[in-house]
Amino acid sequence: MPELPDITVYLEALESRIEGQTLEKVRIGNPFLIRTTDPALQQVFGQRVTGLRRVGKRIAIGLENDIWLVLHLMIAGRLHWAKAGAKLPGRRGLAAFDFAAGSLILTEAGSQHRASLHVVRDPASLDPGGIDVLNVGLKAFSAALTAENHTLKRSLTDPRVFSGIGNAYSDEILHHAGLSPVLLTQKMTAGDIEKLHASTKAVLLDWIGRLRAEAGDDFPEHVTAFRPGMAVHGRYGQPCPRCGAKVQRIRYAGNETNYCVKCQTGGKLLADRGLSRLLRQDWPRTLEELEARKERGV
Repeated sequence: MPELPDITVYLEALESRIEGQTLEKVRIGNPFLIRTTDPALQQVFGQRVTGLRRVGKRIAIGLENDIWLVLHLMIAGRLHWAKAGAKLPGRRGLAAFDFAAGSLILTEAGSQHRASLHVVRDPASLDPGGIDVLNVGLKAFSAALTAENHTLKRSLTDPRVFSGIGNAYSDEILHHAGLSPVLLTQKMTAGDIEKLHASTKAVLLDWIGRLRAEAGDDFPEHVTAFRPGMAVHGRYGQPCPRCGAKVQRIRYAGNETNYCVKCQTGGKLLADRGLSRLLRQDWPRTLEELEARKERGV
């Protein structure tokens, strides 16, 4: 799912292409994309784009008649910039937003159709309420983080707590901070919170910069949650760039958390839910035990 860095670069690319331009019409390739009925989509036809903003992991496009188009790309939705009036690409093509200079095309891989388009008068109505981590100080960050007692991974990815952070960048943030994904927020020290605050900003700003450089003046076409430059996310079994230990994972409900045993959990191997149920008391407690079991073929 595109997260804060990806959405930021999408918005910057859109600002240079559609801000101040007239949205001539919207072509819908799949009616399930539209999740609202009032205002009607036709009310944005012929309206000039007056602003763009990020709402969590959503992209909001404001029109001169105070109506907003709010896109949520979900896991497989992606945006493309094409020549004006470009044909929608088969089943993947969900919508085209036509301007004189070109067409913004929304596609979605797969068949689940989770991407959505809301036509609203107030984009804030779709905001889950999480704080903007790039624009808050340590005190506000700490208050949001410790308001409830959850694991760090859950809190970082909760859109009601933090805005725009998902599975990929939470892994990178926690590795950068050297903190365990299962550490409970209300058991964190002041030093832990300060490290996490600094790492959150550092990682997100670093990746915004990398993605900007990658796109250059082109429209960002290679948006993905798995990038070669990442430290741990999507790198299970590969060496940690800091210490060389093999990156480990926790799998749950279709998601996966990647982490380094030596850098983040003090050498303790975190229990993977599926394997823990299978192995029960035989679950290895350290990376060394895990490697020994693999060597024995157990």
